[in-house]
Amino acid sequence: MTEVQRPSLTAGEREQLIGWLDLQRSFVRMKCAGLSEEDAHRKVVPTSPLMTPAGLVAHLRWNEYSWFQLGIAGVPDTGQTPWTEGGHVDAEMLVDDVPIAQLLDEYDEECRRSNATIADLPLDTVEANQPADKAASLRHVLCHLIEETARHVGHLDIIRELLDGTKGYTKLD
Repeated sequence: MTEVQRPSLTAGEREQLIGWLDLQRSFVRMKCAGLSEEDAHRKVVPTSPLMTPAGLVAHLRWNEYSWFQLGIAGVPDTGQTPWTEGGHVDAEMLVDDVPIAQLLDEYDEECRRSNATIADLPLDTVEANQPADKAASLRHVLCHLIEETARHVGHLDIIRELLDGTKGYTKLD
């Protein structure tokens, strides 16, 4: 992802929502810049061993897919998702054997696909795969993904500091 700026102070609702989400998305790659494979998969939170940089990137990728493709676009689940009936609740984070560069590229591609999927949809569009009384609007999904991504960027920030002392939100490379 290229460097992303905050949306304009006077931007409209759609530009604000997508702009803030894109900004948080850009921090994911920034927080992982320069990590070795070993550190990208290192478990530094004893009570949450799947919360590694690699695990978080994979989790965010599948959240994008779940909310925008399965939810808003109504794409049928063809079994490509990591979740299975009776499977591990955090199966998308089981990525010890997947290189961080691949995970980041998959995340970036999913973010591009998400933006393309919603490009022409009104913010009042609701999830296609949910009953009307349980379907979230695109507006809600965007707010949720901003929150979800920002929360996990905070986790990445702490994990990165624990790994090698790198901290902050300025360009790392």
